[in-house]
Amino acid sequence: MNKHFEDTQYYLKRAGKEAKRGVAEELEPVEERFAKLTGGEDEPEPSRLAEIRSDLAEIQATAEGEAKEAIAEAREKLAGYRKREA
Repeated sequence: MNKHFEDTQYYLKRAGKEAKRGVAEELEPVEERFAKLTGGEDEPEPSRLAEIRSDLAEIQATAEGEAKEAIAEAREKLAGYRKREA
C-alpha cells in the first residue's frame, strides 16, 4: 500500500474515533435525562465473561510485574559475576 493510502487510512480511523467521542458527548445530557425520567436503574452486574476478562487482566499485570522483577534480579546477578571475573 503506498504512503497516501496509509495516511488516508490513519486519518479516517482518527476521524471516526473523534466523531464517536463527539456523538457521545452530545448525547450525554439526553442519556442523563432519560435515566432520570425512567427511574435511573443501576448498571447491571458484570457478566461472567466480563469477570473472567477482568481476572485475566489482573493476572497478566501480576505476571508482567514478576517477570520484570526476575529480569532485574538476573541482570544484577550477571553484573556481580562479571565484576568478580574482571
